[in-house]
Amino acid sequence: MAIAEPIALRRPTVGGRTLRRPDLLQITDLAAEEVLRGRYDHLLPATGLPDDERWFARIHGDDRLDIWLISWVPGHATELHDHGESLGALTVLSGALDEFHWDGDRLARRRLDAGDQAAFSRGWVHDVVWAPSSNSAAAEPAAPTLSVHAYSPPLFEMSYYDVAPDNTLRRQRTELTEHPEAS
Repeated sequence: MAIAEPIALRRPTVGGRTLRRPDLLQITDLAAEEVLRGRYDHLLPATGLPDDERWFARIHGDDRLDIWLISWVPGHATELHDHGESLGALTVLSGALDEFHWDGDRLARRRLDAGDQAAFSRGWVHDVVWAPSSNSAAAEPAAPTLSVHAYSPPLFEMSYYDVAPDNTLRRQRTELTEHPEAS
C-alpha cells in the first residue's frame, strides 16, 4: 500500500488523539474533493479499479487519523464488524453502497449514494456492500463504487460478529489490522 503525502486539511480544534464524528465527516468530504480533482490518481491502479475484487489505498496516516480510498464491487461483502476503538466516517464518491448495521434488535439497511456521508461511533457494528446505482441501466456492467473513509484514532483492531438464531449479536473474533474494513 502506498501512502501519499498528507492531505491539506484544516486541523480540527479538538484536544487529545481522537477526532469527533463531525470532524471526520468534514475530512472525508474534503478528501473526496481532492480525489475527484485527481490529487490521488497516482494511487489508482493503472488498469482502472478492479471489477472483481475490493481495492484500497491509504491516502493519509498519522497518530490521530487514517484516510483510505476504497472501491467496492458486487459479491464482496465486508463481513459484520466493528472498528474497535476507532470512530469513523465515509463519503461515497461514485456508485452506491448498502450498509447493514445492528440497531439493537436486527440488521437495519441504509443506502448511501454518490455524495452521501455516514459517520459511526465506537461499538457500531455493520456490514458494507456494493449496491446497484439507481441511475444505471440494467444492461450496463456493474461499475465499482468508490468511497473515502476516515478513522480516528487510526484503525488497529476489528471484531467480527454473527446474528445468532435467537436474534442476538454474537462476537466471533477480534483481529489486529492495519487495513480498512474487512476483506
